[in-house]
Parts: sequence; structure tokens; C-alpha cells
Amino acid sequence: MHTDLPEDQLRTYRSAQKDPEDFDAFWAATLAESRAAGGEVTVTPVDTGLRTVDVFDVAFPGFRGEPVRAWLRVPHGAEGPLPAVVQYVGYGGGRGDALENLLWASAGFAHLQMDTRGQGSVWSRGATPDSGPAGPQVPGVMTRGIEDPHDYYYRRLFTDAVRAVDAVRGLPAVDAARVAVLGSSQGGGTALAVAGLVPDLAAVVAHVPFLCDFPRAVVVTDSHPFREIAEYLAVHRGSEDAVHRTLAYVDGVNFARRAAVPARFSVALMDQIVPPSTVFAAHNAYAGPKEIDVWRYNGHEGGGPEDERAALAFLRRHL
Repeated sequence: MHTDLPEDQLRTYRSAQKDPEDFDAFWAATLAESRAAGGEVTVTPVDTGLRTVDVFDVAFPGFRGEPVRAWLRVPHGAEGPLPAVVQYVGYGGGRGDALENLLWASAGFAHLQMDTRGQGSVWSRGATPDSGPAGPQVPGVMTRGIEDPHDYYYRRLFTDAVRAVDAVRGLPAVDAARVAVLGSSQGGGTALAVAGLVPDLAAVVAHVPFLCDFPRAVVVTDSHPFREIAEYLAVHRGSEDAVHRTLAYVDGVNFARRAAVPARFSVALMDQIVPPSTVFAAHNAYAGPKEIDVWRYNGHEGGGPEDERAALAFLRRHL
């Protein structure tokens, strides 16, 4: 059932989230530090037995140069330069198996699927550890380092995501001027962050994006992963200001205000995990050209194959 604002109000809703005064400087310094750390990109062929798609095991330097794993999938025998799609994964998942997720390479794109540091044991496998500081946290990663933006988990993950774009642009098979980012749920929120941090992308696809409009999200849903933040604050009662200050640095609304590349969103009005108002908060704040599909009778699965079909058409127009 619908539990959020009526659709007409969703379409005009604006988040109360504020930009930290040093938001741009914070992220510029974070990315500069990680790029200065250097590191090599390695690309190793994987024998999958597939005849139409070639798969490579990739490692690239992410946050502070730490190695991050990914799969690179390209049409068999392609010499390029190809348009590229960098994909980010939903909460709890990792890059999965080499044989999974063949859509984008089958459609003719170079497809880099980034692993998710410290995740990948809930519904798909991961292979990248998280080096973040240890400390009190609710199980999951939402509260890992949450009282200081420099220590927060999503500072590291979003930096990895930007460096994934850097890495794919350096591959001989890729046309560096034709790179898009996409994802669903956590992956969609990550794609929005990258769109706000990398101004010369070709496009962004964010389906049912998580990690948006934290001031509202943590008090209007009782579902995980947002609930991890409420559970943390229920115990750490004096930490509310510090927690919300940190979250402002990773809120998709603040990245959307800075993003100018063409964007495709989707939202599901029966979504109990990512409240639709939080998606509209990012969409309505988005500074560039945008479109959105509204799925009135779906939950967090969103449009499923319909979202993928629409995303494929969208990327063909922009890549």
C-alpha cells in the first residue's frame, strides 16, 4: 500500500537537507588524496566458457589507492573504442559471479561492475575488504564511522566509485568521452554521488535510489538499511547532531544539486525500504535534464525488467 505522501505532493516535495559549507572542498580533497596515492589497474582474462561476452577480473586503485575488485565484460572480440557503463551494486551485495549480469555487454557496451568494499555476503559475493576504522556500529555498514565524515563508510565507497570511472576511462577498449554510471538502490545512490562529483559523464541511471534525504528517511521508514541509523541513535542518544552532520556529506540530494548530466530515475510508490519521497527529493533537486518512471504498484523491486529496458534505450540515446 501507499504509505508516503500523495503523488501530487511527491512531485513538488523538497528535502530539508542542507549543504555543508565545506561540502565541495571536502570531496575535492578526498578525491585528490586518493588520486595522488596512485596504484595500477590490472585486467586479467577469465575463462567463463561464454562465446559472445569476454570477461576480465579487474583490480583498480580506490580510496587512498586501496585495491578494489570489479568485473569487466565486453562483447566478444570487441576492439573498441566502446561506450562504457559503470555499475554499482545494491546494499549487502558484491560484484557477484563472472557469469552474472550480462545485459550491458550483450547490448554492445563495455561494462565495469564495481565490487562493494566490505559487503557481498547477503545476496551476492564480494571480494574487496573495507579498511575503515573499527568502532561502535549497528550490524551493516550504515553506521560505520558515522560520527565523523572523514571516517564514514560512504566516503570510502563513493571515492571507490569515482575511481572506477577513472579506471574504465584508461582502458584501451573504452571511449573515455562516452561513460555512464548506473545502479539500483544503494547502487543508484552511488551513481548519483558520482554524477555530482564527475561533471563530464555522459549520463546517469538511478533506479529506486537509496541514500537520499536522510533527515526524512530515518524517521518515515522502519525498514533496514535506513533503520540502522535510527537503531544507532536510539542507543547513542547524544550523537544526533554529529550523525546528521556526517550524513549531509553523502546525501544524494546534495549530489543531485551539483549534477548536470542527463539522468534517468525510477521510483516505486509502495517501496517500504526506500520511501518514494526520498527518491523524489533527489529527483526534484537534480540540476540537469532528467526523467522519472513512477511504478505505483511496486515495492523496492521498482520496474524490474521494464526499468532495464528503459535504461537501455536511455543509454543508447546518450552514449
